[in-house]
Amino acid sequence: MKKSLLILLFFVSFMSFAQNIHVLKTNDGRRVLLKEDHSWEYIDSDKTLVDSTKIDLAVLKEKDKCIVEKDYKEPALNNKIQSQLKKGRATISDIKRKVAKDHECTEEQVLLLSFSEKKASGIYHFCANGTKVSYKRNGFTIIKSGKFF
Repeated sequence: MKKSLLILLFFVSFMSFAQNIHVLKTNDGRRVLLKEDHSWEYIDSDKTLVDSTKIDLAVLKEKDKCIVEKDYKEPALNNKIQSQLKKGRATISDIKRKVAKDHECTEEQVLLLSFSEKKASGIYHFCANGTKVSYKRNGFTIIKSGKFF
């Protein structure tokens, strides 16, 4: 059994070294395929790759904007969980206070869009000063989503 596994491992590694496909990226963002006969060709024939990334960044910035109706009502949170979070100052009002401080606005300008909440953790999506932001709670610790420290 060990011998057949060793032979299989040898052939798999040998096959990976046998391939001579090399793809490089130029300074302007286009990809080039280098062939065995010392010829090459562009994989991306235009500069559309570079242009599309600029467009994607603009679209992402627009997606981060949030528009909320004037008569918008925030979703109701579980009162049992919120009463347990009072001890550690991790209630929704404490989270809104932190979001307002981070985005330099008032607590009234921070609106809860959606949430997923448990006793031990929670994820909250806000509209703060016209921008979509997400915060997560682990126990009594509140941090912006995507940050480690």
